[in-house]
Amino acid sequence: MKIDVFPALELPAEVHAAWSAVQAGETRLDSPFLSPLWAQAVARAQGPAGGVRIAVQRDPAGDPAAFLAVRKRGSTAMPVGAPMSDYQALVTRDGFQADPRAMLQALGVSRYDFCHMLAEDPAFQGHARGRDVSWVVEVADGYAAYEAERKAAGIGALKDIDKKRRKVEREVGPARFTALSASRADYEQLIAWKRAQLAATGQTDLFKTAWVMRLMDELLETRDPAFGGGLYTLHLGDDLAAVHFHLRGGATIHGWLIAHDPRFERYSPGLLLFQDILRSLDAGPYRRLDLGAGDYRFKRELSNRQQGVMFGFLGAPSVSTLARTAVYGLREVAEALPLGPVSALPGKAMRRIDVLRGLR
Repeated sequence: MKIDVFPALELPAEVHAAWSAVQAGETRLDSPFLSPLWAQAVARAQGPAGGVRIAVQRDPAGDPAAFLAVRKRGSTAMPVGAPMSDYQALVTRDGFQADPRAMLQALGVSRYDFCHMLAEDPAFQGHARGRDVSWVVEVADGYAAYEAERKAAGIGALKDIDKKRRKVEREVGPARFTALSASRADYEQLIAWKRAQLAATGQTDLFKTAWVMRLMDELLETRDPAFGGGLYTLHLGDDLAAVHFHLRGGATIHGWLIAHDPRFERYSPGLLLFQDILRSLDAGPYRRLDLGAGDYRFKRELSNRQQGVMFGFLGAPSVSTLARTAVYGLREVAEALPLGPVSALPGKAMRRIDVLRGLR
């Protein structure tokens, strides 16, 4: 078995091409977070100390067949770009059986923690400690067909959004949508709104971290349809009402950062903007909008496909693996007890610690 390890920014062109070809051949892998370009963008943002590495397992003929991107931190590894990463996977050519333990050994780590691993990934089956669902909107046949499909399914979300659009245009002013905006002012307003949301809910301010802002700034400037950020805005009259910053790649736009002006809350400007984005996909090259994980009503109603994800870890016998096992054991005991909100505290604490680990 041949396994090579490369710093992300030293990935050979033929390996990069093979990885991209595997991605393009399977819908479940068509996420910009699973692209070699994501790993390389994060590596540039974090610098040499970031530790972004790619393990590449080759087939018996010597061709690249499986690709695992991680951020190496001492004897452990974590997802590239965490906590900003919404998907992980061992990207593997169809029919090839990858060996994730051997890949971790080649990387020089004893444990890999994952938070949004694709649930169908055979390499990590049996290592999940919990599961979630990501919600996906497929519009391969165009917005009109998608709208008809939602109506036939008895979902009235799009009709409700249409009513809110008419109402806000009567009461405030015309709605104006901009796709792939280059407005630095609107981008900065999105960050300000997101920071206010995080502060109001007692969450970690991700945007205080220098590498996060370097990453987002680079993605904002990247116009390549194969990979990059996408700033989408909605103005009501003369006022900016909602801003989305999404990640683009392959045939997918991944919903990433969304915020709106609280003054327009009653009109649901974020949903108006989602509808505008979905309509804009008719012009190509994207065929789906991935709304990510999180059980929100609007995600359930807009989505017509689900993608399972899981969190957990894979580790070899080591002190760090034993420690992680013990922490998950405590969490599972607490969540099984009928203590109401108290039962969720270990899980919340664990997630916060993992966020801080990623931001260092």
